[in-house]
Amino acid sequence: MTCRSDLFLLAVNLTRRCNLACDHCYMDADTRESGGQDELTTNEVKGLLDEIASRSNETMVVLTGGEPLLRRDLVELVNHGSSLGLSIVVGTNGVLLNESKVQQLKAAGAMGLGISLDSLDPAQHDGFRGCPGSWEKTLAGMEACRKFDLPFQVHFSVTEQNAHEVQGMIDFSRATGAHVLNIFFLVCTGRGESMSDITPQRYEAVLKQLVEAQDTTSDLIIRARCAPHYKRIAYQLDPESPLTRAQGYEGGGCLAGIHYCRITPEGGVTACPYIPDEEGTIRETPFWQIWDNSPTFAQLTHPNLGGKCGKCEYQQLCTGCRARPKALGGSLMDADPWCSYQPEGKPIIQPLVPAITDDVSWSSEAEKRLSRVPGFLRKMVRKRAEDHVRKLGETVVTLEHMATLAKNRFKNGMPSRPPGNVSSIAEAGAQPISDAPPLPWTAEAQTHLDTMPPFLQEGVRQVAEDVARNEGRLEVNMKLLQRLEDEDEPRRAFPSTFVKIVVQFSTLLCL
Repeated sequence: MTCRSDLFLLAVNLTRRCNLACDHCYMDADTRESGGQDELTTNEVKGLLDEIASRSNETMVVLTGGEPLLRRDLVELVNHGSSLGLSIVVGTNGVLLNESKVQQLKAAGAMGLGISLDSLDPAQHDGFRGCPGSWEKTLAGMEACRKFDLPFQVHFSVTEQNAHEVQGMIDFSRATGAHVLNIFFLVCTGRGESMSDITPQRYEAVLKQLVEAQDTTSDLIIRARCAPHYKRIAYQLDPESPLTRAQGYEGGGCLAGIHYCRITPEGGVTACPYIPDEEGTIRETPFWQIWDNSPTFAQLTHPNLGGKCGKCEYQQLCTGCRARPKALGGSLMDADPWCSYQPEGKPIIQPLVPAITDDVSWSSEAEKRLSRVPGFLRKMVRKRAEDHVRKLGETVVTLEHMATLAKNRFKNGMPSRPPGNVSSIAEAGAQPISDAPPLPWTAEAQTHLDTMPPFLQEGVRQVAEDVARNEGRLEVNMKLLQRLEDEDEPRRAFPSTFVKIVVQFSTLLCL
């Protein structure tokens, strides 16, 4: 059997059952009581993980749904996958997360969680998710992750109704200590088929906003998902930007069927959740046999693009979303209908692929640090580090080299993030939201601030000081803090200090 391209990311939809009824669900997931017929069994999922690990332990496996926390064997599956050396992440709406479940997932070896939040407005999020109170419970789940140092990412799906909240969500993610903010762009399939997508013009504007935000945000990784034009826009803004030189999972472009695929709850293999055509089922054919021999995956790996995509100078960097034209009744190779760029007839821009040689070795400390990088990113990090050392005329990668690369990941410097240690990031403090000089705090106000979760303190401090300046105050006192915390009380009662502070903070950020 001939091995095809590397599998960076595998999404496993464990169930169609869900405790919510989200408007945009690509699976049209069913209720928690039904929709679980013919799901892969515990042993079948374990067998899949065994097969993946037999060829590559550098694949990240995302266990998702529906809502994966409705599977009673979720912790067992996480433990099995992590014991094989796989990077296991759980994608959840966060509503069912509690301290006990977070501790179990962490002990089982989960690398982290992806938690969905679709608005800073509780009412809008709850309406979008089809369940009153879901916003509050999701934030409580984030609080549990923070308490027990289980890293998490925030997943935000852009619609016409919430596109104006992008900057607020960036600030919110920073304040809550998320490692990554993934911005997803809707492909109208499943329950979301009847939704109106954002316009191509809004799509372009939001992507530009994200490129510029990542260039100026030093304490949060911001990624555009299902938006391959992101890299084209980054190149247009700055051809020398590190974003345009990134490779693999980090590098943009559509990974569907090339370095990524998904498994349905019944075992079907598809290029991505938005391309529903099954290439086979793992109940009948070994996974790697499907991966290596799928004609559709081969077509996606070596695309013969049609329409303006086939004439575009950015086709190698971007490729367009292949699911969008198919969702609208066309073929996988048709032009991406959500791209507003018009090709200029210039030569095709080739991605940068550095040569790999054996002239660089690694210190044991650096190799140990590399082993803590998620498997699907490890090759990219290794290449980047070795290229850096060669440019310096040296032959050994050290921890100092890796620290330098972490700071230089983006122009303004990306601080190093010790994997699995969220508290160390919180202790380091967030980058300032305001450049104004700090205001003094009364002893009572400072004591009150010290009782808040550490990862929120810097953000609350800056918001309170900004409000104080706007009101002409010379200090922050307890009366001001109490007012900020109580402003929303008539509208909503919050059972958690964490939730109350965050909603006040996020509301102020959106003003």
